[in-house]
Amino acid sequence: MAIKIYHNPRCTKSRQTLQLLEENGVSPEVIEYLKTPPTEDELKTIADSLNRPVREMMRTKEDIYKEKNLKEEQDEDNLISAIAQNPILLERPIVVNGEKAAIGRPPEDVLKIL
Repeated sequence: MAIKIYHNPRCTKSRQTLQLLEENGVSPEVIEYLKTPPTEDELKTIADSLNRPVREMMRTKEDIYKEKNLKEEQDEDNLISAIAQNPILLERPIVVNGEKAAIGRPPEDVLKIL
């Protein structure tokens, strides 16, 4: 199974993570999630693979997070829907390797799933 990186080329951490993967001999499938947003099903799979609450894969400082009052939302399916509808809310980068996933903050965190 191919390794995927949910990537934003404008993000320093995302670029550093992609470079780190390549330096370790990995040529991941690069998904620019702002251009090709993941579906709700894909987001649920990522959340399961991260083995973390959905909120931990969200950018909570984005204006849209505050505008939609997502801090008060407790239903994880509703949080998944919010990310699917507003992909800017997805934390970056996220690397997926089969059933394992990691957020590249710091970039070295992704090495544990290779």
